[in-house]
Amino acid sequence: MKPSTVAPAQSLHQWLMSERPQSRRQASLGRAYSAWRGFARNRLALLGLVIVLALILIALFAERLAPYSAYIGDLRNTRLLAPSMAHWFGTDDQGRDILSRVLVGSRITLTVVLLVAVLAAPIGLLVGTVAGYAGGWVDAVLMRITDIFLAFPKLILALAFVAALGPGIANAALAIAITSWPPYARIARAETLTLKHSDFIAAVQLLGASPWRIVLRHIMPLCLSSVIVRVTLDMAGIILTAAGLGFLGLGAQPPMPEWGALIANGRLYVLDQWWVAAAPGAAIFIVSLAFNLLGDGLRDALDPKDNA
Repeated sequence: MKPSTVAPAQSLHQWLMSERPQSRRQASLGRAYSAWRGFARNRLALLGLVIVLALILIALFAERLAPYSAYIGDLRNTRLLAPSMAHWFGTDDQGRDILSRVLVGSRITLTVVLLVAVLAAPIGLLVGTVAGYAGGWVDAVLMRITDIFLAFPKLILALAFVAALGPGIANAALAIAITSWPPYARIARAETLTLKHSDFIAAVQLLGASPWRIVLRHIMPLCLSSVIVRVTLDMAGIILTAAGLGFLGLGAQPPMPEWGALIANGRLYVLDQWWVAAAPGAAIFIVSLAFNLLGDGLRDALDPKDNA
């Protein structure tokens, strides 16, 4: 490689890894670069990231990638066909191509995951930081509410909310989000308790910042990395809970190709036509494993003790 191309790369590396950044932008980019270097050293985490990115691409272009219609089949000619070159994952009891249904179903799974993450993580982060910073009766009330939600198994509580709200993807995502925020609140509260007596918080208080400004502008950003790691690690459980609701008929409704509903349909033929349930089951396993690997990598990369 030519020296002219090596020098800019080295100078950029030195600029990013500088111990005395000259601006907030340089400091932020340096932290991100350092976290990426730590993440990239974990090969399994990179594998998880590749699988998650592949899931996102598949979900975005599912209709184009699917070789057949995910909703229309041929009962006369293609019912319950074994895997072959024409139908890689076989066909179901309605003659529909299972590969196409799994690909289109990835969009439903990703939608549920994103909805739960967008709803549950901010709620837990807000509740935990407010409880930790305010203390007193505010902390006691918010944490007792959190304990009530934690006392019930997540799937059972989600079933109760879905039964009250009615079946459907949106209601299932809302029910899972309602049951998923307490662990994030616990993590945010623990982080807040360690930060509220820090010198920089005392300095901000002396400058006259209001409690809400301190929580929103100074404490929440520092708790965000821990919550992101926990959300990533919880994605597997969210996917399994969504699949469980779909399996019980409380999630996506026919003919939507949600993975849990596909397994529920395949259980009727699991002894003779095993491929009907095996394909969506393998998809759930692979995606859940990928999120776990990704979460482990993010936990190691964002751990301040390891990066110190």
